[in-house]
Amino acid sequence: MRVLLVEDDEMIGRSLKQALEGAGWSADWVRDGELAQSALGDGGYTCVLLDLGLPRQDGTEVLRRARERGDATPVLVLTARDGLDDRIHSLDLGADDYLLKPFEFRELLARMRAVVRRRDGAAHSLIGGSTMQLDLTTREVLVDGVREALTAREFALLHALLERPGAILSREQLENRIYGWGEEVTSNAIDVLIHGMRRKLGAESIRNVRGLGWRVAA
Repeated sequence: MRVLLVEDDEMIGRSLKQALEGAGWSADWVRDGELAQSALGDGGYTCVLLDLGLPRQDGTEVLRRARERGDATPVLVLTARDGLDDRIHSLDLGADDYLLKPFEFRELLARMRAVVRRRDGAAHSLIGGSTMQLDLTTREVLVDGVREALTAREFALLHALLERPGAILSREQLENRIYGWGEEVTSNAIDVLIHGMRRKLGAESIRNVRGLGWRVAA
């Protein structure tokens, strides 16, 4: 899954990007508010990690504009601003959660999972239907109650499909959810990934709609 990291501090940004990618996320990192606005406009992010004290445009302005144009991507504010008014203002503008620096990376991951669950309308860590479910905590898929391990890209692809069971997602939509900036994507990358998942989960687990894309059963 793709996360947009908005952080102007070089050391914090670099270490967070490495840690997120080590945890299986595809992380795009920008260092100012205007670049954050541009990246959000391109879409495809599962969530946003947003610092407030940014050059060129403050993080609260980034958040305000995103919500005004109807962008519902979960936003987790990461900041050293510990005043109550700052926290209330960010939450009122549309932030989904607020985490003070410094923080433990494990807590950050847990809060990311929580805001994604809430966006998906789930109070627990499982999303999906009766025959196929995705565990957001363990990053495993359950097919008829049997658990299967997933690679980071398999997890990202299934998450995109299971968010909207029955909806058809195009190749471009899936690529945007799986691959970050600078990652080389071959023309048949999605086909190869889905072929491997069908072998693992069953031929009918992901269905092709010729000329349009792929879907999972509603």
